[in-house]
Amino acid sequence: MMVRKSIYLSVLLILSTLFLLTPSTANAQHRSSVSKVKEDSIPFFRGAAVGIDLIGPAMRRLAFYGQYEALLRVNLKDRYFPVIELGLGQADKTDETTETNYNTSAPYARVGCDFNMLKNKHDDYRFLVGGRVGYTSFKYDVLSPGIADPIWGTHSSYGSLGNKGSQLWAELVGSVDAKIIGPVRLGWSVRYKLRLAHKMGEVGEAWYVPGYGRGGSSQLGATFNVLLEL
Repeated sequence: MMVRKSIYLSVLLILSTLFLLTPSTANAQHRSSVSKVKEDSIPFFRGAAVGIDLIGPAMRRLAFYGQYEALLRVNLKDRYFPVIELGLGQADKTDETTETNYNTSAPYARVGCDFNMLKNKHDDYRFLVGGRVGYTSFKYDVLSPGIADPIWGTHSSYGSLGNKGSQLWAELVGSVDAKIIGPVRLGWSVRYKLRLAHKMGEVGEAWYVPGYGRGGSSQLGATFNVLLEL
């Protein structure tokens, strides 16, 4: 009798435990289902943003080169951000020693996509990692006052106008941006640039390439964007 009573008590204890656990399991499944539905209900198209870079114009005013750049960025599910960047790059540099002048002004374009790396994709702050492919076709002038003839006292100037150049490059981009007020956002980006292909005129390398920066195979760059996101 004692054994049978113990069995009855054990069965009753097991059934009671299962009965108590059932609501918790159901609630957990319900929360998981609600969370999944909530996530899946987020629209694919979340809006678009337009913006301008402030570093390029500042460089153009303070240095010998710079650019004026605007961007259009699309928001897909707060995860993916395809972007187009268009700009006008300019340079006007005269060497202090040789007095050789380099001058160019031409448009450029970049296309790419950024990815939001934060776990909470819908936060006001974003940490983005992505890439760009950039291209420009431009003309540049190289002019030198030349040298003075020691006998006749005249100057023999030389140079070349309208040299044609083009360049294709890639960029690895890391950036952060944050909502400031209403639709206004501010964002920093750091870029590692790698030249993929280029073609220059007969006078040699271009001192400055619109959208890329100073000539060379690779370099670092940065932007500071003011964005209006709708």
